[in-house]
Amino acid sequence: MANTIDFSQNEYYTNRELSWLLFNKRVLNEAKDKQIPLLERLKFLSITASNLDEFFMVRVASLKDMVNAGYKKRDIAGMTAQEQLARVNEETHKLVEQQYNTYNRSLTPQLLDQGLHIIRHHEDLDKEDGAYVDRYFMDHVYPVLTPMAVDSSRPFPLIRNKSLNLGALVTKKNGEGELEFATVQVPSVLPRIVSIPCEDETRVILLEEVIERNIHKLFLNYDIVCTHPFRIMRNADLTIEEEEAEDLLQEIEKQLKKRQWGQIIRLETEEGIDTRLLKLLREELAIQKEDIYPINGPLDLTFLIKMYGLEGFDHLKEHGYLKPQTVPELPEEADVFEKIREGDILMHHPYQSFEPVVRFIRQAAKDPDVLAIKQTLYRVSGNSPIIAALEQAAENGKQVSVLVELKARFDEENNIVWAKKLEKAGCHVIYGLVGLKTHSKITLVVRKEENGIRRYVHLGTGNYNDSTAKLYTDIGLFTCSEVIGEDATAVFNMLSGYSEPRSWNRLSLAPLWLKDRFLSLIGREKEHALQGRPAHIIAKMNSLCDKSIIMALYEASAAGVKIELIVRGICCLRVGIPGVSENISVRSIVGNYLEHARIFYFENDGKPEYYCSSADWMPRNLDRRVEILFPVEKPALQEKLRHILDCQLRDTVKASVLQPDGSYEKVDKRGKEIYNAQLAFCQEAKAAARAEADIGGKRVFIPKMHHE
Repeated sequence: MANTIDFSQNEYYTNRELSWLLFNKRVLNEAKDKQIPLLERLKFLSITASNLDEFFMVRVASLKDMVNAGYKKRDIAGMTAQEQLARVNEETHKLVEQQYNTYNRSLTPQLLDQGLHIIRHHEDLDKEDGAYVDRYFMDHVYPVLTPMAVDSSRPFPLIRNKSLNLGALVTKKNGEGELEFATVQVPSVLPRIVSIPCEDETRVILLEEVIERNIHKLFLNYDIVCTHPFRIMRNADLTIEEEEAEDLLQEIEKQLKKRQWGQIIRLETEEGIDTRLLKLLREELAIQKEDIYPINGPLDLTFLIKMYGLEGFDHLKEHGYLKPQTVPELPEEADVFEKIREGDILMHHPYQSFEPVVRFIRQAAKDPDVLAIKQTLYRVSGNSPIIAALEQAAENGKQVSVLVELKARFDEENNIVWAKKLEKAGCHVIYGLVGLKTHSKITLVVRKEENGIRRYVHLGTGNYNDSTAKLYTDIGLFTCSEVIGEDATAVFNMLSGYSEPRSWNRLSLAPLWLKDRFLSLIGREKEHALQGRPAHIIAKMNSLCDKSIIMALYEASAAGVKIELIVRGICCLRVGIPGVSENISVRSIVGNYLEHARIFYFENDGKPEYYCSSADWMPRNLDRRVEILFPVEKPALQEKLRHILDCQLRDTVKASVLQPDGSYEKVDKRGKEIYNAQLAFCQEAKAAARAEADIGGKRVFIPKMHHE
């Protein structure tokens, strides 16, 4: 039967953008969940707003570019760019409405019950509070503001991307002349949340309300007819002609400045905005009606993440999640190289600390026997200890080579700063490859030892970012395997000198042949199933939208392979199609930590193989990026990976399951244990660290624990 089915039919696939909106809806569901502590729900709502901003600046902007260019090619689900844009607009308006229903009807009333009062309108202030706000304005806000009027001598100003602004219609005090437009940007350098002194409760008001209350002080010769906040979103996707760029760093610096001038793709305004002001904004910003979002509440809900940090409300936070624990195989004072020589070490962040990775680089920087350090950097933290260690290594005379990916979206400026800093310290810096993003996470340390040169390698699924390593779930592997060391050397030689080796040992690279490797592994399971042998695939990733991979999964499913997918975000595959995907299940886990690890299990006729990777099953990862797939071969470490996968497949709290109609539903808990995989991993990491401390540093494997 499998041979008669055309697995490429459009109806077998879901549009990528609509699938992403479903993911953001799952994040919003966490904000709605009354079982979750109140400030955690506030945080999830903030995340939905931040996610939506990036979605518009990149994905919606890209669709608009396609429409403007007359691009007619259909997507994986058979939709044109114009059709996608129409559906995205429709679904996004619904999503925004749900965001503000959650904020207005659920969260703010409950916050008020808990003694946190967000004053929505400055008109609601009593006389005493109003006087305090006015003093605050004059002392702290007024000196920072730049009011701008628009008339025949002053053109309409540049409205910066993502900035919050107040637009006003004004008339001259003498009553002469027509309505004029004036605007002031709400300064991002000042706190948006302004606390008002109060003994009985915590009272806050937003900065834009403070400015609106006092806007007449900015335009003294005018009467204010109306004032309303507005916010725009611009196309922030960089267009870089790498082939023509003599200096990639300079070209990216130049393009970054253009982000503030990109095409406007969304306008958010206060609901009930004066129609005359809205008409003026529409004309000046050249924006379509469907791209205007009237907002019933404060614009830009990302400010809610700051509310999370207000003092006195710790009881409204989740306390079951623990800070990262010590990696049992790498006690704090241990020699990292010595421990790696004892055997491969697998780390599960953020349940286990990222500190050993930082210590690995620091120790290498100081160790007189270390000859060279080579590393890829995609996103690093603002005050990165890894960058500091690499600088020190160069100053200590080590050969330090670092590939800094300048094209890491929204981290370009940060990475330019680091690249210049590393070069100044004497590191050899590579600015990525033309036409490709280097997304792989690999570090190679070359050390001179008694028996000759030994190579130590760290491979990971996540960035070398000590900040996000506390929030993202990732896998890291330390090894001094000779064959992986050879492959690691080949990777860096290829990145720095375009010299690909004749053969590879264990690592698979994109865009060279990683996709073929995945297709081969999936195909092998299909053949085993057809022969009646054990066949099973479990794959965990962020996104799944590569058509050739999905077709291979459909073929395997039709042949009888059991396929269990754990896909956090975009999933263009459909489940439950008769004869096509009846053997495939998909679940998404959205919890306190961002699921970021990529783990792949292939049954292989009873001889299971396990892999981890920096790559999702997406065209951009498999075709347009430098990515690495690495095997995990030690049985004890394989058991750890299987345990992670089994726990996530068992989750009944944070998991949502993809339905045949394309929707997601929370796991039906009836008759099942209440099991939260992320909380279970926290408890296991704590138990493992405690057990290691109790036995005085001897290596043991902590057996599986069940967290009820």
